[in-house]
Amino acid sequence: METLLALLRAAAEPTRLRLLALTARGPFCVSELTEILGQSQPRLSRHLRLLCDCGLLTRTREGANVWFALAEGPGAGLAHDILARLPDGDPELAGDRRRAARVLAERARAASEAFRRHGIEWDETGALDLPAPALEAALLDALPAGDLGRLLDIGTGTGRLLELLAPRIAAGLGVDASAAMLALARARLARAGIAHCRVRRADMYRLPLEDGGFDLVVMQMVLHYAEDPAAALREAARMLRPEGSFLLIDLARHERHELLSRFAHRWPGFAEDAISDLLREAGLALTSAQHLDLALPVRLWVARPRLAATAEASFAV
Repeated sequence: METLLALLRAAAEPTRLRLLALTARGPFCVSELTEILGQSQPRLSRHLRLLCDCGLLTRTREGANVWFALAEGPGAGLAHDILARLPDGDPELAGDRRRAARVLAERARAASEAFRRHGIEWDETGALDLPAPALEAALLDALPAGDLGRLLDIGTGTGRLLELLAPRIAAGLGVDASAAMLALARARLARAGIAHCRVRRADMYRLPLEDGGFDLVVMQMVLHYAEDPAAALREAARMLRPEGSFLLIDLARHERHELLSRFAHRWPGFAEDAISDLLREAGLALTSAQHLDLALPVRLWVARPRLAATAEASFAV
C-alpha cells in the first residue's frame, strides 16, 4: 500500500505528470526536457529524481548525458493507466508534444550531421556487398511465430533491428559501444514513434543488466569484431531466460584475409564447428544453422540455453 501511495503522490503534480507524458514517447535527456517544458534544470532535476526514486522513471548515464525513460518495473502499469486518462486535447500537453517533436527533429539532424562529419555513415553490409534485405529476411524466417517478448540487440548500431521487430516485441533494448551509432538509433526510433524500444551504451563483455531478462537475444554481424568471442557469447547467454532463443548472424569462415586489415575485422568468419564449440562453452545448445549464399558466406545460427534444450529433449523421449 505504501508503495502504491508513493507512486500516486509522485505522479500527482503538474510538472511530473507532464514529464511522464513526455517520457512515454521515448527517452529524453535533461537538456531536452528543459527546452520542452521551459523550466530550469535544477527544478526539473528535482522532479526527475523523485520520479526515479519511486520507480516511475529510470535514469541511464551515457557520457555527459543522463537519459530518462518510463520504468519497466511495478510502476510501469500505473504510469500507463494514468497517462491513458489524460485528455488528448489538453493545451499544455499538446504544446509539450509540439515542442518535443521539434526537439526530436533537431536530435535526428544533429545525429545525421555527426555521422557525415565523422564518416560513420558507412554501412558494413553495403561495403561487403551483403544485401540487408536478404539478411533481414533470413532473420525473420528463423524467428518463432507470434509475440517475441523482450528483445536484446547486442551491437545494435543504427537500431534497424529494433525498428524491424518493434511490432512483434513487448520491449526492446539495443546496446552498442558507439555513442555516435546510438545517436542515430535514437533518432530512428523517435522518427518511427517506437516508444517501447530503447538503446544505451554498453560493453558487450560486461552488460550492465541482470541475468535472464530477455526472451530473444540477437547478435548480427558483431562477433567477427570481438577480441574475445567466447566472452561475448557467455555474456549473451547470461541475458537469456531459460526458454529464450539466441540468434547469431555472422560471416562464415572465408579466405578474404584482406578484410581483416581493410575493415578492422578481428576474425575471418567462423567455421561451423568453432561456433558449435563456442556456443556449448557459453551454455547454449545449437538448434539450427542456415547458410546464406551471398557475396561472402554468411550463416545464421539459432541456439537455446542448454538446460532448457536438454529438458525438452528428455520430455520428448
